[in-house]
Amino acid sequence: MANAEHLKILTSGVRNWNQWRDENPACRPDLRGAWLLEADLSLANLREADLAGASLKSANLFRADLSRADLSEAQAPRARLIGADLSEASLNKANLLYASFSSANLSRANLNRAFLRWATFHGANLTGAILRKANLTGADLSHATLTACDLSNSDLSATNLTGANLVAANIERARIYGSSVWDIKTDDRTNQEGIIITPEGQPEVSVDDVEVAQFIYLLLSNEKLRRIIDTITSKVVLILGSFSDGLLHELRRNLRERGDYVPVVFDFEKPANQDLTGTVETLARMARFIIVDLTNPRSVPAELASIVPHLRKTAIQPIIRQDEEPYALFDDMRSYSWVLDPIRYLNRASLVASLNEILAAAEQMTAKLRR
Repeated sequence: MANAEHLKILTSGVRNWNQWRDENPACRPDLRGAWLLEADLSLANLREADLAGASLKSANLFRADLSRADLSEAQAPRARLIGADLSEASLNKANLLYASFSSANLSRANLNRAFLRWATFHGANLTGAILRKANLTGADLSHATLTACDLSNSDLSATNLTGANLVAANIERARIYGSSVWDIKTDDRTNQEGIIITPEGQPEVSVDDVEVAQFIYLLLSNEKLRRIIDTITSKVVLILGSFSDGLLHELRRNLRERGDYVPVVFDFEKPANQDLTGTVETLARMARFIIVDLTNPRSVPAELASIVPHLRKTAIQPIIRQDEEPYALFDDMRSYSWVLDPIRYLNRASLVASLNEILAAAEQMTAKLRR
């Protein structure tokens, strides 16, 4: 419970309270040596209280009722507001450096231009809250509810937004340099226009998707990642088929030894625990070209039917054993110009011998498609 003396002084007026805080500035250890907070207002009923400009540094406001309270320009660095009710409260321009709002209710609260660097909002409810131009650098907003929250022009640099709910939120022109945005929730109503991914003081680079923003910044700032992306888009060859006789390994080894390709193999002989079509589509869109073995097909027909119509810039070179014929519906695939005629092979040795022909045909079509 709140310290009765502290609560009495606070409710007597902000001027009296601030004077008392000035006269009693230091924390003091209790009998166990632990440091006591300067002001204990835990569980206090401060609903609709006028606390504008109040000195609340390091104050304990655990589960206090501050709904509709006016805390404008309050000085409350390191304040403990864990579980507090701040719904519809005004914290305009308040100093809340390192303050803790974990599990607090800040729905429809006004934190316009508030100083919230390194504050903790883990699991807090900020539905409909106003945080325009707020400084949230380094703040923890993980798993916070930010539904319909206005974060436009705010500074979210180095902020942890992991698992945050940003459905219908406004983060237009927010700066998210160095932020963590894993598993965030957004929808078509989330305004993500002009999100800034560069630090303050540098030329602005902006994108219109918060999750893409994280990737783009990594791409710009990480030379190794840029090389990886270049490798993926210029060297990856996707190999599809059922290769139970070891043909898979032979084909992959020969491609790898050439040095110009990075073979990625999807073997339909092995069971998969995830959606095959989605996996193959993702790999296909990354590939320079695709080699697909039509011999004794299993899932290959279904996967080709799914990916071929959409891969207008990706050559597909089928291969097949000499004594086999393509499955019946393969003729439908041949209507697409980027699907080449099958190249036949007799055995493992003849496939290796035909590799130059396979690669030349695929490269020629790739050059044509990308011209």
